[in-house]
Amino acid sequence: MQKGISRFLLLVLAIFTSLVMILMAKYYFQNFALVNRAFNWSTLILAFLLVIGAGFILVKIDDTNRKVNWSIVLGMIIIFMIVATTWILIVPKTQVSDFGNFWSRVPGVFNGDKLYQTDNDYFSRFAYQSGYMVYVLAVVKIFGYHIFAIQFLNVVYQALILLVTYLLAMKIFRNIKIARLSVLVLMIDLDWFALNSQASNQYLGSLFYLLTFYLLMQNKLWADLLSGVALTIGCLIRPIGPVIIAGIVVFAVIYLSLENGKFNYQRLLKVFSGLLIYFALFSLAGFGIKASGLNAYGLSNYDTEWKFVTGLNYQSSGTYSPDMDRLIDPSKPRKVMAKKEKAALHQEINYLNQNNKWLSLFINKLEGLWSSRTMATNFTSYSQNHSARTVQRIDYLAYLGSIILIVFSWIGSLALFKTKFSNNLYLLILPLFAFAAAQLLIEVQGRYRIEFLPIIAILAGVGLYKTLRKKEI
Repeated sequence: MQKGISRFLLLVLAIFTSLVMILMAKYYFQNFALVNRAFNWSTLILAFLLVIGAGFILVKIDDTNRKVNWSIVLGMIIIFMIVATTWILIVPKTQVSDFGNFWSRVPGVFNGDKLYQTDNDYFSRFAYQSGYMVYVLAVVKIFGYHIFAIQFLNVVYQALILLVTYLLAMKIFRNIKIARLSVLVLMIDLDWFALNSQASNQYLGSLFYLLTFYLLMQNKLWADLLSGVALTIGCLIRPIGPVIIAGIVVFAVIYLSLENGKFNYQRLLKVFSGLLIYFALFSLAGFGIKASGLNAYGLSNYDTEWKFVTGLNYQSSGTYSPDMDRLIDPSKPRKVMAKKEKAALHQEINYLNQNNKWLSLFINKLEGLWSSRTMATNFTSYSQNHSARTVQRIDYLAYLGSIILIVFSWIGSLALFKTKFSNNLYLLILPLFAFAAAQLLIEVQGRYRIEFLPIIAILAGVGLYKTLRKKEI
């Protein structure tokens, strides 16, 4: 039964990556193929040649010497940190959108101001963001009100993500070359790392979710318990915990409960003990937020309708649109706005039902989340100090990183059918599936896939290895 489920999950993964691949090709031809053709096509071909060339070198280097192996991966990470730090130094320090919401409120909080003025303000509606706000306040308390501290810490977290990606690939495939290639395809993706200039919670959150997976793969009680702590921190910083937990639970039931055909209740108890620690710590953190006076709503979601209103809006393809501002009036009580949002939600559902637009909406959302640009470079305000032509080219170069990940992860997903790997791979795939399914109903943005790009990169590492060394995989 377990073997059958595994084959089914690999089939679902192959279908998913194939759809992402097809939608990426559609997006590319609609936006890039017929404009600036000389630059776009030449850089696309050159990018693939450079990645294949770099990958060939990494595969050719001997992997039997431990010191050489660590020298290579640490060297790659250092190169990344130099490039990423250069990036945050050359882009404007302006904080925009939700990132500006965090950063701009810091001085007021230290002066005794409340995070919100009404029960319909940002931090009262989305009180779960208070966890990351505590982090921002702590950084400012230590380093002062300097955005560079937040930015450089993001670079450090990205470097650690690369390291954990390497460790996860090693744990799953026991193949140093695949692990090296996984780091390579992730570190060159500007679409992934460009958001480090903003007060973004995605990199720190991603790091702790990946650490949660790595700890669970150790199959030791101390690691299972620590995974609950890592999961708590991840969810406090970047509140997508429910999809991570769903993936972990399904993985535990399918792959950890049975060993050699026998029910292993002890392994299940260890994993669920870690989850109990998560629930206890997260609840305590919520009480702590309330007790501190920072947010009377703790870590709750006081506006559950909003994500569905935007996510099921066919005209915007499930993304936030300025047109949705008509539903936001912070001056009115939450009860009044909740009724208005519920009415709007029913309107969206009725429209989808009456016009048979559900499938079309899901395809558009799949493209927007997984196949198009992450728009990470847009949030940097790069256009403030660079020409339109330069911005256009930087955005395109950023997207090339996504294209490389998409193409090689597709190849990797197909190669898995004939590849030996640990069942731990499903610990990464199942939360990915849970996240992808949830996003079909709620608001999507291209940047929301950032947390899961290390997982995609591991698949891409397999795909690139398959391309370079067909006989050895």
